[in-house]
Amino acid sequence: MRALLLLLVVSVFAGGLIAGGAWMEYQDFLSEPLALDRGPLVLDVERGTSLRGLSEALTELGLLEHPYLFIAMAYLEDRATSIKAGEYELPPGITPPGLLELVTSGKVVQRAFTLVEGWTYRQALAALAKDKRFEHLLGEDPAAQTVMTRLGYPEEHPEGRFLPETYHFSKGTSDLDLLRRAYEAMEQVLEKEWGQREAELPLKSPYEALILASIVEKETGLAVERPIIAGVFIRRLDLGMKLQTDPTVIYGLGERFDGNLTRAHLRGDTPYNTYVHQGLPPTPIALPGRDAIHGVLHPQEGKSLYFVAKGDGSHHFSATVAEHNRAVRRYQLKKQ
Repeated sequence: MRALLLLLVVSVFAGGLIAGGAWMEYQDFLSEPLALDRGPLVLDVERGTSLRGLSEALTELGLLEHPYLFIAMAYLEDRATSIKAGEYELPPGITPPGLLELVTSGKVVQRAFTLVEGWTYRQALAALAKDKRFEHLLGEDPAAQTVMTRLGYPEEHPEGRFLPETYHFSKGTSDLDLLRRAYEAMEQVLEKEWGQREAELPLKSPYEALILASIVEKETGLAVERPIIAGVFIRRLDLGMKLQTDPTVIYGLGERFDGNLTRAHLRGDTPYNTYVHQGLPPTPIALPGRDAIHGVLHPQEGKSLYFVAKGDGSHHFSATVAEHNRAVRRYQLKKQ
């Protein structure tokens, strides 16, 4: 009997030692940083990855030595079924609890893509097609109607419809997803700016404002000049004058334009030739930014009806033909 009692005491004592050792091992596991030898690491968790699959992947990467402890921790934290797919950046010093918190938070790596002010929609599509970070659902040069049909707006022309700015996105985002965001962003900006527009503008709709804003966007890269140039065009529309703006002519020429705008081009009859046709062209000619849209709906008052590029990115503004001709001779023909 005494021998049996002694064996029982020894067994309980040994079990306690084992349990205590396991607990200490678990505590060490919780506090020991992952083995990130080369700085931050981007961990790609595929859709449908299980807790066990993630643990095995972490072990294969050399980040975990005991995957069963990571599994145990997830169950103890009631997060065993909360793994979220995506790319996660693991910073140096991150511990297993920090890793579990990260991969169940959904705070995935954010990428950035910029739609540039003044791009045409075809340039935007080409840039998206070349960016391998997107899931590509559109070709590089699909028909205009194809793009808008896929977005749910088959009757609309795509030019100018996408707000140029920097968009952040995560893995799995498609080119169509980004265009939809840019379209909705443009709609919101137009709605807000149109609702706060100056009174008695010769613009009948937000779309006409978008068209004129695209022209202003192509005429100048200087934010300070956008309301000034918008004022010139607004006064021309009020007076019934032709806009006579080169960027619309160039847009109408399309692939025929080789970089040299000629007098023959200015006389050519395309819907976008504002030297031939009065009023606005039928569609925007580029992606206008927020400043251009705001400038068109809040044009600067004045008397100038003409402007000419000075060669340094800025323009000279004139109220009369005589003054404009002098500016042309000075800045374009280089005659003082």
